[in-house]
Amino acid sequence: MKTVLKEHYHLFPCTLTPLEGYDSTNYKVECEKGTFVLKQYAFSEETHALLDSENKLLKKLGTQKEGDFPMAIPSAKGEYLVRSDDFIYRLLTYVKGDFLGDVEHTPLLLRSFGIFLGKMDRETFGHYDAAITAQETQWDLKHFKRNHQYLRYIPDPRDRSLVDYFFLQFDENVYPVQHLLRKGIIHNDANDWNVLTQDGKVSGIIDFGDMCHSWLINELAIAITYVMMGKDDPLQIAAEVIKGYREVFPLEQVELDLLYYLVAARLCTSVCNSAFAKTLKPDSEYITISEKPAWNLLHKWLSISPIKAKDAFRKAADLPPSPKTVMEHQLQRRKEHLSGALSLSYDHPFEMERSAFQYMYDARGNTILDAYNNIMLAGHSHPRVVRAGQRALAKLNTNTRYVYDAILDYSEQLLSKFPASLNKVFFVNSGSAATDLAVRMALTHTQRKKVMALEHGYHGNTQLGIDISHYKYSHKGGTGKRDFVLQIPMPNAFGSGFSDDGSAGGHFAKGVLNQVNAHTQEIGAFIAEPIVGCGGQVPLAQGYLKTVYPHIRAQGGICISDEVQVGFGRLGDYFWGFEMHGVVPDMVILGKPMGNGHPIGAVVTTAEIAKSFDNGLEFFSSFGGNPVSCAIGHAVLEVIETENLQAHAKEVGDYLKSHLRRLGKKYPQIADVRGSGLFLGVEIVDEALHPDTELASKLKNGLREKNMLIGTDGPFDSVLKIKPPLSFTKNDCDLLIEAMDAILKKFPKK
Repeated sequence: MKTVLKEHYHLFPCTLTPLEGYDSTNYKVECEKGTFVLKQYAFSEETHALLDSENKLLKKLGTQKEGDFPMAIPSAKGEYLVRSDDFIYRLLTYVKGDFLGDVEHTPLLLRSFGIFLGKMDRETFGHYDAAITAQETQWDLKHFKRNHQYLRYIPDPRDRSLVDYFFLQFDENVYPVQHLLRKGIIHNDANDWNVLTQDGKVSGIIDFGDMCHSWLINELAIAITYVMMGKDDPLQIAAEVIKGYREVFPLEQVELDLLYYLVAARLCTSVCNSAFAKTLKPDSEYITISEKPAWNLLHKWLSISPIKAKDAFRKAADLPPSPKTVMEHQLQRRKEHLSGALSLSYDHPFEMERSAFQYMYDARGNTILDAYNNIMLAGHSHPRVVRAGQRALAKLNTNTRYVYDAILDYSEQLLSKFPASLNKVFFVNSGSAATDLAVRMALTHTQRKKVMALEHGYHGNTQLGIDISHYKYSHKGGTGKRDFVLQIPMPNAFGSGFSDDGSAGGHFAKGVLNQVNAHTQEIGAFIAEPIVGCGGQVPLAQGYLKTVYPHIRAQGGICISDEVQVGFGRLGDYFWGFEMHGVVPDMVILGKPMGNGHPIGAVVTTAEIAKSFDNGLEFFSSFGGNPVSCAIGHAVLEVIETENLQAHAKEVGDYLKSHLRRLGKKYPQIADVRGSGLFLGVEIVDEALHPDTELASKLKNGLREKNMLIGTDGPFDSVLKIKPPLSFTKNDCDLLIEAMDAILKKFPKK
């Protein structure tokens, strides 16, 4: 290097200090004539053309009165690019100042940052250069999808899904309107360590190596990404930069409306490339310097509503907010077109617009922490599930009268999760349809007519499902119990006077056996949820099913486990609820989380029962088992396994349960905390230890006002239901507990 400096630039003696870099070897050069930067590149015609273009652009920028840019210095022969021994050498002026990453980010500094970038982009806007325009790099957000190849290098599977979610959202929100975006030559890397400051303002910028011809708004997206890292209120930080930028270079609404997704894209580009780069240079601090704060901001970004971000960015640019609907008008439309039989949650309903993992985003820009929607087991809008449905729908959608791999592959994968005796599957469209089919199959197989079911149980919305659901037929508007239904008490250890060590189970089982003996040879099926959801998240008392199942079978009936709410690993210790009771049913009903929101259900049963149903009366479901549903169901199982969601449900569920019980020691209104994994119930009582429906409602609606979702249920609607998507975290648990604590403080025990 010293030889090059001496022979070509007549600089000697010199002191060289290595500087980090991606595509070049860099040195700080100090000598009597001043301080410079020497860059060495491997020679190629493309690199030479790009460096020549960069020099020309820097010369153009150098005409600005304000702002310091590195200027190319000619060699003794007047060459701005020196070629020697298959390398290109380039000498630049040294830009002085404190790095943006080393100074306090005051509003004045941030505003000046925006002004600096706006002036720079205004100067280069309309400048054409063939070499720069032709350059394609994965750091150009216009080519964001090129980074998807690095996704596999991210070690944590849930982190991979988070990044993939933003790839998916980019496809959905950015690419369809890319033709509307202004284009120009941008610096493309205004990060903390490329931006220089002096006297509390941005004064210069270095390293134009990522320069490209791209969407103009990407300049701002990249800049605000880095200054938002580590900040409590990232949107406010971004707003200051935007205000400065638009002072000198007006922004368009379509550009601002995409900023949320472009910021996410830059963060994803960063973490993807860091993950890949670590496999090549695991010890390079320069490569990974932004990785941790990038991950932190990416997780925080997910918790910020895209609608809220859009409005914050519009406001900073002095543009009107996005139009909002009037809730009263929406409710009137609903009343006009939908039946009042469709209920709404909460005293003040939400109008939902988007969702992601454990979050939902309402139309007002609020982020809602979802601790209630157990259907989205893998998480709202999980990219693997969404992509599986998209691909399948674009390829083939038909019915089970044809042979196709999707149903065969999914059947094999699903049945592998069951005991060997449960080896036949019937696909339908919902848990309700599965219940209806299961009971029909049971009565066909046994040639008996009675069904035994629990009080407060719920098994679906078909006529047969309602007929066997005490939760429906005994409530307001219900028609009462049908003659073929044998109703038995819900075996709830809490409040029974018996311990849940087998004593309560034995007590409740004894009553069942009396009914079995009274109706011997009449019972075709016994159906129960392992944890009774609508009954108040009540786990069946220990030992209960182990006693009841043999007696049902002894008199010729079969045993059905309704796993619609609790199946697929939600319980943590168990993949299926029947496992927690040490039994193997004859039939299992599946639904809800099976398709992560896509309508799919199933009945899993034995070969013997399936054979008796194959009696010449064909079973056919128009949509049950179609290729799209099977692909989605298959993806859900893959997510459960890949992201280890069952173990996650146990870890987070145990954590939440322990903190709820600790809260119960502080507030005696919490009389019982029960359930398993992330399927929990919290019993709320008054001073007389009676169910407190009013306080449970206040808790539910109080949490709603804090933008958190839970439900209430049980015989007196006095049990809090907590059953979130399995993307729920310990930090989410802390937020939920803190909010519950704040609400309970307002209602002290009398």
